[in-house]
Amino acid sequence: MTQFSTYPLLDTIQDPADIRQLKLAGLQELADELRTFLIESVSQTGGHLAAGLGTVELTVALHYVFNTPEDRLVWDVGHQSYPHKILTGRRELMQSLRKKGGLAGFPKRDESPYDTFGVGHSSTSVSAALGMALASRQKGESRDVVAVIGDGAMTAGMAFEALNHAGDLDANLLVILNDNDMSISQNVGGLSNHLARLLSGKFYASVRESSKKVLSSIPSVWELARRTEEHVKGMVVPSTLFEELGFNYIGPIDGHDMDTLVKTLKNLSHLKGPRFLHVVTRKGKGFKPAEENPCAYHGVGPFNPESGNARTASAGISGPTYTEVFGNWLCDMAQREPRLVGITPAMREGSGLVEFSEQFPDRYYDVGIAEQHAVTLAAGLACEGLKPVVAIYSTFLQRAYDQLIHDVALQNLPVLFAIDRAGVVGPDGPTHAGSFDLSYLRCIPNLVIMAPADENECRQMLYTGIQYPGPTAVRYPRGKGPGVAIDTAMTPLAVGRGEIRRQGKRVALLAFGCMLEAAMQAGAETDATVANMRFVKPLDEELILKLAGSHDLLITLEDNVIMGGAGSAVLETLHRRQVKTNVINLGLPDYFQEHGSREELLADAGLTAGDIIDRIETYRQQPLAKHVTLA
Repeated sequence: MTQFSTYPLLDTIQDPADIRQLKLAGLQELADELRTFLIESVSQTGGHLAAGLGTVELTVALHYVFNTPEDRLVWDVGHQSYPHKILTGRRELMQSLRKKGGLAGFPKRDESPYDTFGVGHSSTSVSAALGMALASRQKGESRDVVAVIGDGAMTAGMAFEALNHAGDLDANLLVILNDNDMSISQNVGGLSNHLARLLSGKFYASVRESSKKVLSSIPSVWELARRTEEHVKGMVVPSTLFEELGFNYIGPIDGHDMDTLVKTLKNLSHLKGPRFLHVVTRKGKGFKPAEENPCAYHGVGPFNPESGNARTASAGISGPTYTEVFGNWLCDMAQREPRLVGITPAMREGSGLVEFSEQFPDRYYDVGIAEQHAVTLAAGLACEGLKPVVAIYSTFLQRAYDQLIHDVALQNLPVLFAIDRAGVVGPDGPTHAGSFDLSYLRCIPNLVIMAPADENECRQMLYTGIQYPGPTAVRYPRGKGPGVAIDTAMTPLAVGRGEIRRQGKRVALLAFGCMLEAAMQAGAETDATVANMRFVKPLDEELILKLAGSHDLLITLEDNVIMGGAGSAVLETLHRRQVKTNVINLGLPDYFQEHGSREELLADAGLTAGDIIDRIETYRQQPLAKHVTLA
């Protein structure tokens, strides 16, 4: 790895206590060095970049003003936390970012005392910070608790539930809205910054509290005064909503103006109760390619820090990713089916919906980070005869489980779930792993669940799902498939039917989804039968019984946790049909796998072709007594 440059000021910072020894005039220099180091570091490792570049000054100011980690700092999602990691004693470890055994890509409690709450999913910060503030109050401890949440995360209902509760409890909590969706325009300049400092200052706060005590005894006068204050502030800032929720709103201020940030945060640190600071930042700040295209630099691989161009990737399988297969199918299907509607909870690019959104803007809905709403919106559309397709990551579908059961499956509505990032995901770690979807979907009545083995099968399964009269799910992994040619024609598959891909002897491998490739390699090496099961629900019971009757051992393969997954479904079938045979279930383990490459995590789970071969050879050398089931 390339040796990083030296940084005169940043080199002196081992933890935030060192930042607090600096004079205010030196903080911007530190921020400048931190931003340069961040670009250089991520250019080597890859990772999330644009969000962190936008929060450099805010991160420095927060650790300068507040006594972290005694004062609690909670980051939402955590994409923007790299500067925080660098300043909290982990700078030398940044070269191990998102690698197996290295730093996590998100805040993680057991990694550092400065990571007060583990995150990765959106909109949890205010709830978590409120819990910490209430715990401090109950224990009689005096500390500041700060939640930093982005404007995207504020689209989720959970954030507003927490804000509503915090205001009602008069909790001692500071919520900072990191607003990077609007440019720093005239209303976020000198006047606004001046007003923010004034309104957050001791004099204004004292007058505000004194007036509240005096006027509250005269309800009509107090209400008039309160509304007058809101309207005066509302003339220059969008404060009314947060004031109504019980917060003292300050802002918006320029999130790259270090002097204003520090002075406003210091003023707010002396106040009590629920406070809301609106900070406007620019994603990708200080790195021109990221400023011009922050979406492209949200998550990046290694790149040239001078040009921003990606470093040459190693040769691999050519062809589209599963995400691209879905995106192409969606556009093709929309041409045929005027009732088709595409829905995403703020994952347009990640889920492959860019082209669809451009070609069919009137049939495309990005609901923001609101997975629950996305699913019930689809249910409402289906009630009126439309064909909704919900494009969502496996890990995020978990957040809409009640709606999936209550609003879609219970009513047997024809909603198609295109579930991306299923199974092992890799460097993003356990918060983004799709390890559980087969288990949590399989138990839901009416739901058909498909797992494609390759790119073409993915396209045909999506077509099968859109034609089916009830709810369906097609779950596929991140990245590319085995490179199978895609048939542009669309042919529905027989629901609940698998196929034999290779005929062998004694041992049968029952592969679900992307595990077929490893199964075929192992089958060829050991002369085992290989079945592409295709459907997790309904299972092809006829095929399972046939294989059980003609083979000594069945091995199920899935990139889902073993408990409750596809292998469990096979065992349940055999038990229900009173068929006894030897079965080994291979899948993901009963613990949260840490970050690493997809290949490393599959190897840890014993799911490589070599692992499967070893299990077969071990069985053949020491055959088990008939009718023993191994889970």
